Amino acid sequence: METIKNQSFDRERALYGSNGIEVIDCVFDGPADGESAFKEGREISVERCFFNLRYPFWHDEGLKITGSEMTELCRAALWYSHGIEITDTKLHGVKALRECSRVKMQNCDVISPEFGWSVQEMAMKDCSVQGEYFMMRSDGLHFEKVRLKGKYSFQYIENSVFENCDFDTKDAFWHAKNVTIRNSVVKGEYLAWYCENVTFDHCKIIGTQPLCYCKNLKLIDCEMIDTDLSFEKSGVEATITTPVLSIKNPLSGRIVAPAVGEIIRDDKESCGEIVIAE
Repeated sequence: METIKNQSFDRERALYGSNGIEVIDCVFDGPADGESAFKEGREISVERCFFNLRYPFWHDEGLKITGSEMTELCRAALWYSHGIEITDTKLHGVKALRECSRVKMQNCDVISPEFGWSVQEMAMKDCSVQGEYFMMRSDGLHFEKVRLKGKYSFQYIENSVFENCDFDTKDAFWHAKNVTIRNSVVKGEYLAWYCENVTFDHCKIIGTQPLCYCKNLKLIDCEMIDTDLSFEKSGVEATITTPVLSIKNPLSGRIVAPAVGEIIRDDKESCGEIVIAE
């Protein structure tokens, strides 16, 4: 493997088509303002590098990035790439990861609107994230100990698992399918509308009007805090460990809770059972 160290690159496609290179302590910045530094590369290792230019990793195969920084000017950093490992790295440019597969991320700091669209098979652990429309239309996600603050997260995702996470994000999990969230805190307005086959297992759910228009929704021993107008038009099986402010017109299934402040039944199709069990 060729090693490149302590160099600065600013020209267009500076390392285009490279195969089997190790890049250490390099800077991708400068007056030439060139794009696509590593485009169409294979088996690339990047360590302690600084990226201040656009589109560095497009159409790459076998990519490892460690201890590096991608600034706000490093737009759309990783697209159409596969077999990716990213650790201890800052990704601060918009649209930082798109149309990629077989991705592993650990101990990363992500500040990136529209991050992670249409990604397949991604594992994220011990990461912090800020952004809007996070992971939209992605499939096969496994997140552990991820802290997220944003809006419109996880919309249209499928076949995914989230464990021990802390999410503060409105309109999350809309239209999600075949998803499990375990031992997590999920805070935000209008949680998981229109989802299908979604399970919240020992979670804390916080915020107004959650879990409406859902199919085959399950809650297993969950807390619900400040949750009013919950479960409207949903098919749901739920065991809740805290009082619920209000439940409105559950379509079908059974909801068990220690107390409900208000039960609203003004839809003749609402047949979901509500059981008060201390």
